[in-house]
Amino acid sequence: MKEDIKNYRSAGFILKPDTPDIKDTFLSIKEKFERYGISVVLDETSADMIDLSGIEFDQMCEKNDFLVSLGGDGTLLSLVRRSYKYGKAVCGINAGNLGFLADVRIEEVENFLQQLRDGECRIDDRMMISGILIRDKEEKPFYAFNDVVVTRDTVSKMATIEAYIEDEMFNSYRGDGLIISTPTGSTAYNLAADGPVMYPLTKAFILNPICPHSLTQRALVMPADFTIKIKTPNNKLLVVVDGQDSYTLEKSDNLIIRGSKRNAKLLHRKERNYFRVLNEKLSWGDK
Repeated sequence: MKEDIKNYRSAGFILKPDTPDIKDTFLSIKEKFERYGISVVLDETSADMIDLSGIEFDQMCEKNDFLVSLGGDGTLLSLVRRSYKYGKAVCGINAGNLGFLADVRIEEVENFLQQLRDGECRIDDRMMISGILIRDKEEKPFYAFNDVVVTRDTVSKMATIEAYIEDEMFNSYRGDGLIISTPTGSTAYNLAADGPVMYPLTKAFILNPICPHSLTQRALVMPADFTIKIKTPNNKLLVVVDGQDSYTLEKSDNLIIRGSKRNAKLLHRKERNYFRVLNEKLSWGDK
């Protein structure tokens, strides 16, 4: 069922961490939201940073119609992942630098709100990774929006990674690690590691080795309905989720990666064009 964005009347905000000078920008944006009939609530961590009142994060997600990050792509990544279980649409207002995901510029907020009131914004469904780290009988579930990176725990060691698809081993990677990326994350670490750019509404994984010991290793694209299992035969590895959370993968552990059953929802202005974003952010077509 298509979501009626014209009925959005409340927004939960998080702010870029460790930036108390963002207060004036937030208050200006808050005034614009309220002028368009949308109440604004801050999560308590962001509120404490700028000496305002706020509410607990999960309560904020539950009570508001949609969620907004004010910061860069990292702030948006964190919000999407932490709020995923609530199924709320997320909008990113770009107060950072690159802005691949947080695409509403501060000077475009008024235009965005007008489109929102007129029902002209759109919601993109983005694939998420559903992961489980299994140690003995203990399971640690997590979600990733961009990528899961399996890498060595010290610079002096080489990572050895065994990868299985549907419980059948298909590759052994030796090198600096392995990036398991969503289409959204294809323009993040995967791109820096010379991986392919994938249209963000595609449902697929990219498995991209990082500095592989063998020159024959290449990035692999596979459907999102496959189950990927990652093991290590003899050394401890790090599992890094969206560049923000980390876990340890030991010899007896299993890391299970699947495409999530429910997509994340990103709220965009109607002018948002992915190929124009690539052209602008990656300077494609420059002479």
